[in-house]
Amino acid sequence: MVGSETHMHGSAGVRAIRSGCVIPAHPLALTSARKLDERHQRALTRYYIAAGAGGVAVGVHTTQFAIRDAQHGLFRPVLELAAETARASLPRLGAPAVSTTQPFALVAGVCGDTTQAVSEAALAKSLGYDAGLISLAAMRGGSNHDLIAHCRAVADVIPLMGFYLQPAVGGIPLDYSFWRELAEIPNVVAVKIAPFDRYRTIDVVRAIGASGRHDIALYTGNDDNIVGDLVTPFPFGAGGAPRRIIGGLLGQWAVWTRRAVELLDQARAASESDVVPADLLRIGAALTDANAAVFDVRNAFAGCIAGIHEVLRRQGLMQGTWCLDPNERLSPGQSEEIDRVIRCYPDLTDDDFVAAHLDRWLA
Repeated sequence: MVGSETHMHGSAGVRAIRSGCVIPAHPLALTSARKLDERHQRALTRYYIAAGAGGVAVGVHTTQFAIRDAQHGLFRPVLELAAETARASLPRLGAPAVSTTQPFALVAGVCGDTTQAVSEAALAKSLGYDAGLISLAAMRGGSNHDLIAHCRAVADVIPLMGFYLQPAVGGIPLDYSFWRELAEIPNVVAVKIAPFDRYRTIDVVRAIGASGRHDIALYTGNDDNIVGDLVTPFPFGAGGAPRRIIGGLLGQWAVWTRRAVELLDQARAASESDVVPADLLRIGAALTDANAAVFDVRNAFAGCIAGIHEVLRRQGLMQGTWCLDPNERLSPGQSEEIDRVIRCYPDLTDDDFVAAHLDRWLA
């Protein structure tokens, strides 16, 4: 077992991650010509900070992996823009949830083979990012030994956030033994659990619980079961003690983020009291239904990113739903499904909050 005491320190951003917070997966704002829309991109970062998020994840699936393609050349510019905007915004946004000492984590998506992943981690570190969220999709077919060696190489460069990406969007199956070995890497600070599968979710929580590493924060990425993950006392700590998922790094939380912050507060209060109000479970079911519309579940997630863009477009935080790939767009009927869930669950939205501050974020 890795002793946890020596790994409890780190940057303010790492401390924010370990304390448990809302980390939206940052979308990519584009113009109609599919070029970076810097004004709206900055507005999004400002929105997340003002909403009370504890960080942002940039260069991840929601930011579009294609930002790395040579034809776009957007990986560094997008990471730089988010970091600069966050540093400039934190002291002066003045929203109730924000103070000058608000800890805020910058998390960078890290992809590709080991050479690429180490290079991306080094760039993120140089730009002031606190952690790297590692996608293992490029390592498909590798053994656990190969995958762990890859993770160690990246963790030597930047604090690491493990990531179980759901297979439907390119993830690979990762067994209990992989997660148990990952916990032996001292510089692992968190794990994002997003297989959209209860059995695989339990594999992760059980493995981290068995490691004794209390300094590895567990985050839900299961957009289909957010509340369930946040209120469950998983019986996988020492002697069956509860091990909890304490935050979320989610594409769903890229929209209606002010409500997400309130929801995490509610879930935390329920966990501390060991009483989960029935209304919180109601919200959980509503949020899963809303996520099905935003993520385009009935079309195997084809319109997932465009659905996030559509919600933000309606609020004025983006100009359109354009993606780098012209074939990525809203699916037929998806806009109507988004209409439906907004009509059915107005308490999930934060339209009033956005409307009150949008001009300032766009300035």
